[in-house]
Amino acid sequence: MSRTVLSSATKEVIIGFDQPFVMIGERINPTGRKLLAAEMKEGNYDRVVADALAQVEAGAQMLDVNAGIPLADEPKILAEVVQLVQSVTDVPLCIDSSIIEALEAGLAVYKGRALVNSTTAEDEVMERVLPLVKKYDAAVVAISNDDTGISEDIDVRFEIAKRIVERAADHGIKKEDVVVDPLVMPIGAINKAGNDVFRLVRRLREELGVNTTCGASNIGFGLPNRHAINNSFLPMAACSGMTSAILNPCHEGLVPAIKAADTLNGVDPNCANWIRMFREPSPEGEGRGGRGGREGRRRRG
Repeated sequence: MSRTVLSSATKEVIIGFDQPFVMIGERINPTGRKLLAAEMKEGNYDRVVADALAQVEAGAQMLDVNAGIPLADEPKILAEVVQLVQSVTDVPLCIDSSIIEALEAGLAVYKGRALVNSTTAEDEVMERVLPLVKKYDAAVVAISNDDTGISEDIDVRFEIAKRIVERAADHGIKKEDVVVDPLVMPIGAINKAGNDVFRLVRRLREELGVNTTCGASNIGFGLPNRHAINNSFLPMAACSGMTSAILNPCHEGLVPAIKAADTLNGVDPNCANWIRMFREPSPEGEGRGGRGGREGRRRRG
């Protein structure tokens, strides 16, 4: 039973086959967000704080933190953002950068056990990232591509993932600390991309015994009402064995869809999380229903 244990200074989250699906909030990322990029470059992190709090309030159990801004001091900014987000939330973080110096800067100040995003199967990348993962006792996202690019053949993507797991073991990193991203391709470009991911996730779980994640928004890229596609894709992926995803928990309907999948998958014992989320509040507005009850009533009506 594969369990990837991550933590902040005070809170533990487990990605695992027998655990609720882990939602990793994607919003602290300046890619494609010009205003956020400009603010972060200037040291203005007000929007970072607002996005962190909103995502946790919406249901994210972890947050992805990225500071990839052209011509900016990414190691400095990433370290500052990691510290700031940890000061305002208690959820574990996924430290996200393609710059090794930035990853190390973030890991050096992180309190707890982080998830590193990411390594590919390119030898040079693995030999830079995996020693860092081992040094800081982190876990790592393994993306199923190498120097030949992204294959449309899921057998090739499986073998690439296996290669990363084996190289990680050479560095003393257990396979439960490798979370494979099978690569979700847009169904608007590759019509069988959704089914390919479901098949590949099953193999990764059953044959390789690893947890999985993905960039969820890719599946509906370029299509109208792509959020409806995402809201259907993620429960289907969870039922195929996917155990986490990087997503926007603030999109309407997404969190209830994932919580429903948890319940139907049998990883929400006694439906406790579902009931907590949607139970009506007490007449005083507090008590047993609490914030989850009020939120559940708002979402229903």
